[in-house]
Amino acid sequence: MKGDVVVVEEHHRAAARSIVPAIVESVKSKSSRYTMSIAGESGSGKSETGQAICEELETHGLSSVLLGQDDYFRLPPKPNDARRREDDSWLGPHVEVRLDLLEQNLVEAIAGAEEIVKPLVDYNKNTVEDETIDLRGVDVVVVEGTYTSLLKNLDSRVFIARNRLDTLEHRQKRNRGNEVGDPFIEKVLETEHKIIAGHKQLADFVITKDYEVIPVP
Repeated sequence: MKGDVVVVEEHHRAAARSIVPAIVESVKSKSSRYTMSIAGESGSGKSETGQAICEELETHGLSSVLLGQDDYFRLPPKPNDARRREDDSWLGPHVEVRLDLLEQNLVEAIAGAEEIVKPLVDYNKNTVEDETIDLRGVDVVVVEGTYTSLLKNLDSRVFIARNRLDTLEHRQKRNRGNEVGDPFIEKVLETEHKIIAGHKQLADFVITKDYEVIPVP
């Protein structure tokens, strides 16, 4: 998402250094592009971890692109927030988010497309436009977002097991639209927690609240 602040810190890089070596051989042996997801609750460090993984892949001679679920919301940030406040049923992976389009972009990438056209949310301008991503030479497509564990066309899944209390400090630093402390947003985060609580079971790698990486057999 354009306008978002992503600050990669050492604990994100340490997690990437634990995860990437475990998938390198699978990436190199796969005949098509490798795909993986980074999921977790709001403020858990998905974007930062995704960026760190892309940087770590490069040290192994592998090129990657990072796609963010935030770009696939049906509405720009302000209208989406308003819709959430007036319609309790709007929140969720198959309502406000175009997971089907994200899935389609993954399928295109796996099939060998040289480029994909995806949405791009501009947070500051409160707009959604199209963006073309060049996939020539790309070995790995990394997707990050709250609900990305639900995508079907993935080779591996990472889940960050940090809840809204664990992520408070990070959310305060980011503080999109003064959301921290807003009772409605806290209620949204509680609902999101319930929605994705079981997604941890889908993961190949779990990152604990202390950012320790646990491979799942």
